Amino acid sequence: MTEHTTGTATAAVADAPTLATDPGLFTPAPGAAPMWRMVAAQAGMELRVMLRHGEQFLLTMVIPVLLLVGFSLTTVLDVGEGARVDALTPGILALAIMSTSFTGLAIGTGFERRYGVLKRLGATPLSRFGLLAAKTLAVLAVQAIQITVLGVVALLLGWAPTLSPLGVLAALALVLLGTAAFSSLALLMAGTLRAEATLAGANLVYVLLLGLGGVLFPTSSFPGPMEQAVSVLPITALASGLREVLSHGALPGAGAFLVLVVWTAVCGLLASRLFRWE
Repeated sequence: MTEHTTGTATAAVADAPTLATDPGLFTPAPGAAPMWRMVAAQAGMELRVMLRHGEQFLLTMVIPVLLLVGFSLTTVLDVGEGARVDALTPGILALAIMSTSFTGLAIGTGFERRYGVLKRLGATPLSRFGLLAAKTLAVLAVQAIQITVLGVVALLLGWAPTLSPLGVLAALALVLLGTAAFSSLALLMAGTLRAEATLAGANLVYVLLLGLGGVLFPTSSFPGPMEQAVSVLPITALASGLREVLSHGALPGAGAFLVLVVWTAVCGLLASRLFRWE
């Protein structure tokens, strides 16, 4: 019995890899995870943080719903001919997209930068591009919830959108480009200004674009020079494009896409160059 046990142990030791036969067995292999995995993990964390903040929930969900319901059921605001909810819903969707991808993102990122959260992220293998991509993915996830909730509320109010397969693709492209444009602008502001300045500036821009960006009514009611001036704003391009698709059943003009592409390219380039971790 003893000889059998000893022989088995000896054979196991002889068959086991050792440093002599496998030099890499105990050699450390440090290295960063693949970029897609880092971005996915960061996006998941960003989404959880965004959903836990009551202030952001108020800004992104409650205010758009209240505006949609309030102005659809009252005649305080002149929204033109046709059903009020049909005229209001595209602009409210654009406002919800802006509230998440610009205002909420800018304020949240600005205070993360102030409290040193971004400084610690800067010490990880996550690059500026990875951080921007993760925040954009989290914003898109929140927007999917927003669009679903607002769509259900609008349908309950009698919304009857005119949709076609090509129109759905056009609306999706507008939403993605609008998200990219607003996110780039938000991160440019949050990555270069102090947190207090970002807070004040983001709220000021939100109010100004709410009134001047064709959210609650078309910009065609503005005087000629003013209408031309606001047509280059991203919120105007997004709201007018969605209104063409959802209310009129027509494809938006190339100008709406061009405005959003230019804002995305310029702000994205500046954000990637000027964004500071602290």
